[in-house]
Amino acid sequence: MIFFLRLFRVGGIVPRLDQVWANSLNRRNAVRAVAGFLAGSPLLRSQQDPFRDHSRVPGLNELVTAFDFEPVAYAKVPRYNYDYTAYGTDSEFTLRRNRQAFDWVDLIPNRVSGVSSIQTATEILGTRMDFPIMVSPSSGHSALHPDGEMATYQGATAASNTPYIVSNASSFPFEKIATAAKGPLWFQLYPKLELDDNRDLLDRVQVAGARAVVVTLDQQAAEHERILHDRNLTTRPPATRRTAPKNPYRLAEYRLFYSWKLLEQIRRLVKVPMLAKGILTAEDAKQCLECGLDGVYVSNHGGRSLDYSPSTLEVLPEIVDAVGGKVPVLFDSGVRRGTDALKALALGARAVCLGRVPRWGLGAYGAPGVQRILEILQAELVQGMAYIGRPALSSIDRTIVRADFP
Repeated sequence: MIFFLRLFRVGGIVPRLDQVWANSLNRRNAVRAVAGFLAGSPLLRSQQDPFRDHSRVPGLNELVTAFDFEPVAYAKVPRYNYDYTAYGTDSEFTLRRNRQAFDWVDLIPNRVSGVSSIQTATEILGTRMDFPIMVSPSSGHSALHPDGEMATYQGATAASNTPYIVSNASSFPFEKIATAAKGPLWFQLYPKLELDDNRDLLDRVQVAGARAVVVTLDQQAAEHERILHDRNLTTRPPATRRTAPKNPYRLAEYRLFYSWKLLEQIRRLVKVPMLAKGILTAEDAKQCLECGLDGVYVSNHGGRSLDYSPSTLEVLPEIVDAVGGKVPVLFDSGVRRGTDALKALALGARAVCLGRVPRWGLGAYGAPGVQRILEILQAELVQGMAYIGRPALSSIDRTIVRADFP
């Protein structure tokens, strides 16, 4: 008995085995696995590092195209918030087609044209702008930056007073956003079933300074599958205020009441110019004119509405022909460069609107990022106009492009 006690005291059999186990690879693996399990818990949110102290974030002046901003935003914001900006509906075919369509349109250069200066100023429905570029409505900017839409508005205003269309689903009230800067503001509306509910909101935003109202018609029942695919790979997604559909087909039911009659009723509540957003056919464009609208907004919600719908660039010419110059045509979905804007202008758009692009700038650098990314596209537009020999917006027409849509 005394012999075995001495073994324990002086590092005998049991202590020696314990030391081997303590220093073994198996123990390190076990500890590492436990740590990984804890770090991966969605309750701890430990896998997200919003500050990125260990990595180098490029300086704002180092980024030269809009595409450069996306990976910076990706690195800075939580994965779910980035995915909300990035994804399209269902298989994301239309999301991809929006970009592919610009590859199907060539610009025809005319370098010997004596262009000494470029004029890009225009006026649409009473709103003057230095460039035919606007910020599209998109929701939830506070998920990308604490100041949310207020920072977006400040950045847009700093970029030559770029008009900003504030979303109906913004993180802050329109009235608060309107106090953040002095640039032109429009408002985007998701119609409500009860007319009085629309009346109260429209009255408030018009009093607060909305210069035009854009009514979105293409988001009745969208579904985004990427959320389901990524659910177990990210932090817990924010709780939604919407109730689950009662039908077994995931078909959202909160906007299935849209009708042209409702649009006519809403038109009577709006004292400023009013446009319809989400138009993809000549027939719907003509219906907008019959409803007394002041503009047509060609959009497929950035590929976030009906999957396998056409790209907006493909249908733009027929819609422009349908309205026959009676009202201005705005355009969005897929615009990433100034030359993209130039192609859309050549096919008849009066202005292009940017959705994901300013969101990348906001998520990457806040208001200065929004300003910088807009200024990059503005400069690219000027450069493109110079190369094709068109010194003013009025000189841009379909002769400067060659389209080869499938």
